[in-house]
Amino acid sequence: MTELVELFKALSDESRLRILNLLVNAGELCVCDMQKILKFSQPKVSRHLLYLKHAGLVKDRREGMWVIYSFIKAKDSSHQRLLKELKDIFNLNPKLQEDVAMLKSAFKQGSCTTYCVIYPKNVPLVLKSQKNKKG
Repeated sequence: MTELVELFKALSDESRLRILNLLVNAGELCVCDMQKILKFSQPKVSRHLLYLKHAGLVKDRREGMWVIYSFIKAKDSSHQRLLKELKDIFNLNPKLQEDVAMLKSAFKQGSCTTYCVIYPKNVPLVLKSQKNKKG
């Protein structure tokens, strides 16, 4: 029961819902892309991602100097139903759909996630030099 309570607590915040919506629609994103789209500070995005991770809704992985976040896969059939309903609700909300439109625009313009995850061989020089300095 505690896990269910934590899950619903995590869903009770507008910022976390907006972050989840982006992850549902993008598959994977880094913090800087979420910052740009949602116009949140880096600490705010990171804090909410940590909350979502502890609630079992988000997972992360390292990709060079980036931490890439994604929506979790369903654990069982009831969890799968809940996640499907959540996705359906996201699709009905105008504000969340605005965020999705901004996400698509960011990908077309060449977002951080586009270069470090989707098309890593096409990384712009400015990002390559940052990657070489830190990695």
